[in-house]
Parts: sequence; structure tokens; C-alpha cells
Amino acid sequence: MADRQFEDHEIAQWYDLFCPWDPRGDFAYYFPLVMAAERVLDVGCGTGMLLHRAREAGHTGRLTGLDPAAGMLEVARRRADIEWVHGDLSTVSFDREFDLVVMSGHAFQVFVTDESVRTNLAAIRAALRPGGLFAFDTRNPAYRAWERWTPEYPREVTAPDGRRIRSEHRVTRVGGGTVSFTTTYTTDGADPQVSDSTLRFLERPELAGFLDGAGLEIVHQHGDWDGSPVTEDCMEIITVARPAARE
Repeated sequence: MADRQFEDHEIAQWYDLFCPWDPRGDFAYYFPLVMAAERVLDVGCGTGMLLHRAREAGHTGRLTGLDPAAGMLEVARRRADIEWVHGDLSTVSFDREFDLVVMSGHAFQVFVTDESVRTNLAAIRAALRPGGLFAFDTRNPAYRAWERWTPEYPREVTAPDGRRIRSEHRVTRVGGGTVSFTTTYTTDGADPQVSDSTLRFLERPELAGFLDGAGLEIVHQHGDWDGSPVTEDCMEIITVARPAARE
């Protein structure tokens, strides 16, 4: 089940305000890969910003967005020239249909159990055509990003109707490679809205083992969106993988 902040249509409409297109961020990194691929599957597509930009930029191939959150897809569907699928890789299957599968926004971290990681990687491997690529990102656990997920580091944006919207995190549990936290949204004249989340932080060797087990080999990895290498204390583990040659 998707987090409330993604299921709820009102909160979902605020997502792009809090996470706009950043020329130094994840969408800009993935955008050339999307434009170079004829058939693209965006897993956890959210509001569809990446695929929207691709179509606006002239992509004429197949663009498919998959997301379990109805609220997010309701926002994404403002464009009707993209295929939007409500579900996840446990409910929807694809058979060698895509040249690129992408998971942006640390969506990969919602796979919190070994079984979930293996099942979803197997589904992604099955969705890729020969020579296809899987591009995704996960936060480096050594960076300990969750230590800044506190009310002391809030974010505020202005909605189109002029309302100020405040978002703040509070970590509730850390252990076993996962971090659980709440996100509270506050607007003028309304009760706070709270969403619960849990994310998994995989170490780089463990991630490589899961990929290998799914028949995927790493093409390259970066530690930040500028293409810098992975280091012990980098913020990100950005991975581009492909079906292993032995497959």
C-alpha cells in the first residue's frame, strides 16, 4: 500500500512544489537516458514529471508510468498521451517490452524486505528487452540522511492558491537497515495531515548482490547527480544496470 502522502490527492498535488525539476538533480540525470530509449517504463512514476518532460521534448515512443498511489496518478493523468498504470510490479507484469526501466526519487527504497527486493528486481529484469537498461537511485546509508529528517529542518512552499504549506519529518525508528518516519503537512486553517513511511538503506555490496541474483550487471555507478564516483561518504548510490551477458 502506498503512503498516505502519495494516495491522498490533495497532498499529491503538492509533491511537485516540494520536489521541483532541478537541473542538478535526479530527473536531469535520467532525462537523457529516457530520451535515448524508444520504450520507457517509469516505476513509481509519481506525478509523471519525468515522462511529461520527455513528451514535451519530443519523445515519440512508448512512455509508461506505473505507480500504486491513486493520488499521484490522478495528477500524472493531466497528460493523456502517456500510458498510466495503477499498480506495482507485484500486480502488473511486462515481458521484455522496454529499453529502459527507471526508478527516480529513491523509489527503490520502498522495497524493505529481501523478498520484496528480489521479486521486484526479477520483474524489472523480465520487463527489459535485450540490451535494455535499469537506472535507479538509493541513498548511501553511510551518509545517514535521516539524521536531518527532524522538525528542525522543515520545508515550506506556496501553493497556487497562495496558501503556505509546511512539511516536516520525524524519525520514529532506525534499525535492521530501515528507517521509519512521519511526514506532517501543515497549511493555514487546516488540521495537520500525517503520513507514515519506511525506507530501506542498502549497503553497496548488498545491493550488488541483489542485482547479480536477478541477472543484472552494473554498467556504472555514481555518488551524486553530477556523475562523480561513489565514495564511502557520498550522498547517493546511483546505478545503471543491464541484463547480464550470461542471460
